[in-house]
Amino acid sequence: MQLYNTLSAEERAQLIDEAGKERLTLSFYAYAKIEDPKKFRDELFIAWNALDALGRIYVAHEGINAQMSVPADQLEAFRDTLEVYDFMKGIRLNVAVDQDDHSFLKLTIKVRHKIVADGLNDDSFDVTNKGIHLKAQEFNNLLEDPDTIVVDFRNHYESEIGHFEGAITPDVENFRESLPIINEQLQDFKEDKKLLMYCTGGIRCEKASAYFKHQGFKNVYQLEGGIIEYTRQIREEGIPSKFIGKNFVFDHRLGERITDDIISQCHQCGKPCDNHTNCSNDACHLLFIQCDECKAAMENCCSTECLEITHLPLEEQVKLRSGLQVGNKVFRKGKSEALKFKKSGDLPDKPLAKAITKNVRQKITVKKTLIGKAEHYYTKSKIAQFLIENKELSVGDRVLISGPTTGEQEFTMTEIYANGSPCETAKKGDQITFELPFRVRLSDKLYKIAQNSENA
Repeated sequence: MQLYNTLSAEERAQLIDEAGKERLTLSFYAYAKIEDPKKFRDELFIAWNALDALGRIYVAHEGINAQMSVPADQLEAFRDTLEVYDFMKGIRLNVAVDQDDHSFLKLTIKVRHKIVADGLNDDSFDVTNKGIHLKAQEFNNLLEDPDTIVVDFRNHYESEIGHFEGAITPDVENFRESLPIINEQLQDFKEDKKLLMYCTGGIRCEKASAYFKHQGFKNVYQLEGGIIEYTRQIREEGIPSKFIGKNFVFDHRLGERITDDIISQCHQCGKPCDNHTNCSNDACHLLFIQCDECKAAMENCCSTECLEITHLPLEEQVKLRSGLQVGNKVFRKGKSEALKFKKSGDLPDKPLAKAITKNVRQKITVKKTLIGKAEHYYTKSKIAQFLIENKELSVGDRVLISGPTTGEQEFTMTEIYANGSPCETAKKGDQITFELPFRVRLSDKLYKIAQNSENA
């Protein structure tokens, strides 16, 4: 009875090419009480190996978490292997946006303590008391609510290449780190804000939503099926995408294109890029963003040191790797002093709540004057573009940007570019640009105010 792989990844890839059959990359998860995870694991391996199903699967006493590649003509037979278990009857399979026959080249099923490393004591709260599930259109609607705080529960290297508009993206390496950080930073918003969360396929939010309800958050929502299911729904139903960029995935592809926006840059040269690669030095294998030009020049390496090592004879490379804690380097994704243009990877050192406009009741002592409307926001350079429709705007003016998602942001103009040139005063009809640390939307308006507001 075979309970392990007998083919190498290279041999499996050759067989897949020779078969010439379409394969589907998909994912699913289920929380359930599994008495004997080892027995469950072996049953799945036997059933799935017979169908040539491949993937990376974790099973534990609390359930199953799977990312897989299945022959398209075996999909129904694969569903039948799931239906054997009551807790997986009718389970949703999140089918990938982009398909790649080589997304997985081995069938790896591991028994773990948990299917997601969350660091939580499940006995301390009700894990079944989860947040409200939202479909794509419902999620979009709630994003427009000014009382909504949206949080990305993925890791820094995932959110760096794509995320929802206006989302808080914690600069953390793993899910376990994000929970206490977010809980601490959002303490002031438990009662009056809607906490809206999302992740890749929904599994992290299943646990996180219950955890935050236990922590006292009154209004907790989660994106049903995560970014993968959201993308399927917006494409099938013609819904505008509020997700910008790429969705990071944990298989050979390393990403699925959701929109044409490129919001990250090559970690080596700074050119707009959102393609991840792993360093070719097996003693490093660092995950980072690398453009095609740097990939060619650096031969898939993250640094000149690693490049030099890959040119050594294999025997010397193996000697250099001896005794190194290779795993620690592999999982330090995007963290290296050699990467000059990385935008993430440092541990959090600033409050998350900085990105949130706290809803304080205010009494406006003077009338605000509408100046113009938003036209664009350049994500990479953090430049806002507005059209002046009324009056004038000068450097030193106190202004307010207001919108249903942006909320109300007040600041002083320190510089203005009108029609591409720096100026002291912009006039009606001018197209102006200026640096802005937060994203603006087409629904946002620009106002000039005479003085600050006073707390009521």
